[in-house]
Amino acid sequence: MKIAITVPFEESVPPHKYGGTELVAYNLTEQLVKMGHEVTLLASGDSITSAKLEFIFKRSLRSILKFGDMKTRDAYKFMGIGKVVTYLKKNEFDIVHNHIGWRLLPFENVFGCPTVTTLHGPLDVPYQQTVYGEYKNSNYISISMNQRKPMPELNFVANVYNGIEIDKFEQNYEPENYFVFLGRMSPEKGPVQAIQVAKKASVKLIMAAKVDLVDEEYFKKEVEPLIDDNQIKFIGEVDHEEKIKLLGKSKGLIAPIQWEEPFGLFFTEAMVCGAPVFAMRRGSVPEIIIDKKTGFICDSVDEIAEKIKRVDEIDRKICFERVKKNFSSEKMAKDYIKAYEKVINKQ
Repeated sequence: MKIAITVPFEESVPPHKYGGTELVAYNLTEQLVKMGHEVTLLASGDSITSAKLEFIFKRSLRSILKFGDMKTRDAYKFMGIGKVVTYLKKNEFDIVHNHIGWRLLPFENVFGCPTVTTLHGPLDVPYQQTVYGEYKNSNYISISMNQRKPMPELNFVANVYNGIEIDKFEQNYEPENYFVFLGRMSPEKGPVQAIQVAKKASVKLIMAAKVDLVDEEYFKKEVEPLIDDNQIKFIGEVDHEEKIKLLGKSKGLIAPIQWEEPFGLFFTEAMVCGAPVFAMRRGSVPEIIIDKKTGFICDSVDEIAEKIKRVDEIDRKICFERVKKNFSSEKMAKDYIKAYEKVINKQ
């Protein structure tokens, strides 16, 4: 099958540190190539892939626009969309797999082949709902069943859970005495609540997280004053190797999310290392975590703080097996091929 995969331009593929969508796209692309498909990845020029790389910008926007404002970033994104559309119009594919989102939808009828769009974000953003509603008959793939709830009328052709490369992680069944917060320093990820949990439970918390431009003020005002470099330690972004060590040695991941998390790749990354997850009952959490088996699903900060005391009840090997069986990149790629075939056969 001849497949074109489009990804956001903000990060390279794979991302050097944090970048959920770009990492998922990378895992998928590599698996599709291994399966013998002819794949073209439309991404930044500093990306590394086994597929054919068609670069949209020479480098990721994050490296180009280190101090750029959001309007400049948006301008670059629209210029990038123009380059993507031009390339896809000039070249023939069996299917285009869109990971960019709503910005590409108005142009998919000019590609000469079917398009599927994986929705990586929530569907409750009003301006995005306007676009998705206008193109509700396009082919959509959700990354959790919960993600569909705000817009069940969209033409969902499949649900495919995000997958990780199991072999690139290590398991540790003898953790050290600390917990981890991983991801972004943004309100929806719950860093303030994670600190509250750690303080209520009297446990050490290591926070490894990215501070996006849009979250700098929030971080400085709400999070940074709570970091004491003793019980609460902030180490910034970490790369893959550092993440494996951090998660594997931890007693667990504290994830008091404050939004309807569409998937939460960091849940699976923690569990595959053997670390149980302590999370709020929101978004995709009940689809990924098995309560009392691979972590604890809670309804409040106080409940998470109480359940942390039961961390030793969790068998870390079961956490690993859960991910290996359900959230591998191999399974993800196979499920996407089924979705591609379904869409192509409808034409």
